[in-house]
Amino acid sequence: MIIEAADFDEAVHFYRDVLGMPEQPAFATGGDDRVSILHAGLATIEIATSEHIRSIDQIEGAPHDPSSKLRIALEVDDTDSAVNAAQEAGMELISGPVETPFRSLNARIQGPASWHVTFFQELESLEQRTQHEGFATDGER
Repeated sequence: MIIEAADFDEAVHFYRDVLGMPEQPAFATGGDDRVSILHAGLATIEIATSEHIRSIDQIEGAPHDPSSKLRIALEVDDTDSAVNAAQEAGMELISGPVETPFRSLNARIQGPASWHVTFFQELESLEQRTQHEGFATDGER
């Protein structure tokens, strides 16, 4: 994933310094050509229908923005701590921590570069969660 940020320093500060993502060396030519590659741990791609996005917005208590087609979701050890760190860094809270039907504790902030950032803390292992109704792969539905 590449995030184009008008305020590069703010975005790097948030993801690297506030959230603690380690930075690796990256090539750039200098001047305004700047890049920062940060390790965010294990990555997954979540593909969802518009109806599912509206459902998640409702569950998280976040306003639905049909113009927003991308958001980032970061797994954290402690959702409350991540929200506090983000707010201390000047990020706006969109929706506070809420326990979801899919067994995570989610909160959303307005992150740098106009991206919504969801913090999620898993409350059960994947094995435990898949025992609940509603958990399946798309091919199994």
